[in-house]
Amino acid sequence: MPRTAVIIGAGPAGLTAALELLRRTDIKPVVLEASGEIGGISRTIRYKGNRMDIGGHRFFSKSDRVMQWWMDLMPPDIEGDVALGEKQEITYQGKTRKIAVPAKLEEVPVLRGAGQLPGSDAEEPEEETHTPDIIVEVHAPDDADLVMLIRPRKSRIYYLRKFFDYPIKLTGTTLKNLGVTRTVRVGMSYLQSRFKQITPEKSLEDFLINRFGRELYLTFVKSYTEKVWGTPCNEISAEWGAQRIKGLSLTTAVKHFVKKLFEKKQSGSGDVSQKDTDTSLIERFMYPKFGPGQLWEHVADLVAKQGGEIHMGWKVAGIHVEGETVKSVTAVNVAGERREFAGDYFFSTMPMRELVQALDCAVPANVKEVSDGLQYRDFITVGLLADRLKVKEPDGGLLKDTWIYVQEPDVLLGRLQIFNNWSPYLVSDPAKVWIGLEYFCYDTDELWKMDDEALKKFAVSEVAKIGILDADSVSDGHVVRVPKTYPAYFGTYSRFGELREFTDSFENLFLIGRNGMHKYNNQDHSMLTAMTVVDGLAAGGVVDKASLWEINTEQEYHEEKK
Repeated sequence: MPRTAVIIGAGPAGLTAALELLRRTDIKPVVLEASGEIGGISRTIRYKGNRMDIGGHRFFSKSDRVMQWWMDLMPPDIEGDVALGEKQEITYQGKTRKIAVPAKLEEVPVLRGAGQLPGSDAEEPEEETHTPDIIVEVHAPDDADLVMLIRPRKSRIYYLRKFFDYPIKLTGTTLKNLGVTRTVRVGMSYLQSRFKQITPEKSLEDFLINRFGRELYLTFVKSYTEKVWGTPCNEISAEWGAQRIKGLSLTTAVKHFVKKLFEKKQSGSGDVSQKDTDTSLIERFMYPKFGPGQLWEHVADLVAKQGGEIHMGWKVAGIHVEGETVKSVTAVNVAGERREFAGDYFFSTMPMRELVQALDCAVPANVKEVSDGLQYRDFITVGLLADRLKVKEPDGGLLKDTWIYVQEPDVLLGRLQIFNNWSPYLVSDPAKVWIGLEYFCYDTDELWKMDDEALKKFAVSEVAKIGILDADSVSDGHVVRVPKTYPAYFGTYSRFGELREFTDSFENLFLIGRNGMHKYNNQDHSMLTAMTVVDGLAAGGVVDKASLWEINTEQEYHEEKK
């Protein structure tokens, strides 16, 4: 008898689950998507011929399985990227090609955009850095547009109206930008933190000061982190820092700086400028020609062609349970019509708070308390089309950054994307600059409630204020609001185990993806959670739920190192 899996959500996790079920099992996927768009927060927004990437999605993973999955669907553009003006670094090895994608690219910024903090071992190993290639099978694309570009990656921090390396490195440029007085304060406060630790560590602020000193924390961490989370660092638990931020060592950064300085002197050069460092910051990542949504729209097409169902505009409003088994869900569309979808298995990527509220069974009081107390951070992107930017590269050209982290405390702006640098195909007029201004907020904030025209004017005033562009150079704009973008690690999160134990008790209910697990998963982590469930179903129907929760624990993939 045919089996059915009801999948709530058509984002990366839900669509990965659907395609994997069709490829590897006889289970038919039925996908219910509340919105009218494919891809979740990995979708591509279209506006007057321009495209916007919500948050920026580098297609890079330490998981060979995920890399191969992407490559099978969208092969790399082996003819080279016109924006790079060069052939891609692809070498033949029998029937495989090596794609030069950096293995050291960070999986996800530890504080959503803060990146590896100053001195992170993960970013600055003491030994010579070597970037091994990712080996994947590559085939010619069926469609010339269904390709991955290989893009250069450069990100910087904007602070004191100056650009700093991202992540922060102890370099000549950094020291010059900070100035002698601030640099001395950073060094002295770090030494003080070595001799006098804050005990016990009750907050993320304590955790960071103990590792970097108060001055460095105040300079490069506090403002941005609080913009992102809307919560003072002294109210975020130290346990969260220990879980999410690993390998921190300012000592490593100092040793690296001294080593580089010594090498310069040995070679007869006293130059400690960033000529070499700038090059090292430019890494490569894969990126769909027309943005991340292009890949997920392609996956959705494959799911439909291979016999799966995708129902757009249907929001799950009820989950019907008998004992420890989910039997069906009720969904409602924008017209108010209700429809019931029965299934043998249920995959959920909907926010856990909404999931618990939708259950028609008795929910223990403690579980409901934890669920109701979960918090989410919402997100706004304001796209601006401009003639030019005031800030330029030394040669007078457009900045090469994909995104810029705005540390300036006098604006609400958190991060700025330059869409031209993600893919030239995101911009309809190559003579224009298409940027995305990113704001983190709650849906109860005045910023969220502001009408689009007012919000566009506000965004223009902010980038003009900090010297990024002149207000009169902006010719158009577009606002995108994304609710529940970031599951927060405060509120009742300290009691999350109680909620997890309850949801895991339903034998045929599988939580996957970022909001589905209330876990700060990156795109590839979300895909891996879906793949792991299908692995179990394909191997006899037994899914080890504990293994799902281990994916992306402490920023690591649980794979054996080769």
